[in-house]
Amino acid sequence: MIITPPAAEGATGKVAEMYADDIEADGFVFGHTAAMATNPDAYAAFEALIHAVVPSIGIRVYEAATLGAARAIGSPHCMLGHARKALRAGVTDEAGMHAFARGDDSGFTEAEQAVIRYAALLSSDAPSMTDADSQALRDAGFDDRQIVDITLAAAARNYFSRALLALAVPVDEEPGLDPSLAAELRAGR
Repeated sequence: MIITPPAAEGATGKVAEMYADDIEADGFVFGHTAAMATNPDAYAAFEALIHAVVPSIGIRVYEAATLGAARAIGSPHCMLGHARKALRAGVTDEAGMHAFARGDDSGFTEAEQAVIRYAALLSSDAPSMTDADSQALRDAGFDDRQIVDITLAAAARNYFSRALLALAVPVDEEPGLDPSLAAELRAGR
C-alpha cells in the first residue's frame, strides 16, 4: 500500500474509534480500516449511506447486493468480509457460500439471486443497463424505494471495493472464516 495510514498508537478522535471498533470485534485493525482512517469523515459518510439503505431492504438483501458487486469487481477484501457477515447473519450457510464462491447462487433465495445478478451487472457493465434490469427486481417483489436502495448498496460497494483495490490495501484473513472457503472466495475473484 502506497499510503501510510495513521498509526494506531496515539490515534485520537474518529481514527481511534475506528481502530477500537476493529480491536474490540476481532483483536486487530483491518487494513481496510487503517486505509480509510486516512480520511475518517469520508468513511463516516460511507457508513451513513449504508445505514440509510439497509432499513428498507434488510440485511439479507444488503449482503446479496454487496456480495454480487464484490464478486463482479473481484474484491477479495469485500468477498471475505461480507461472506463472513452473511454467514453470521444467516443469509446463507457454508455450503451456499462455497457455491457462491464458484459462481452458483443457489444458496440464496430467488429474490436475492435477482439482487446478486443486478449488482453484478451494475458492477461490471452499468452502461448496458436498461429498465429491464430494474424490472427484474420489481418482478422479484421489490418496491421503488428498495430498488433505489439495492442500487445504492451495490454502487457503494463499488466505491469502497475499488478504493481498496486502487490503494493496494493488503487483504487480511477474516477471523472465524473457514480457510477452505476463504481460499475459494479469493480464487473466485
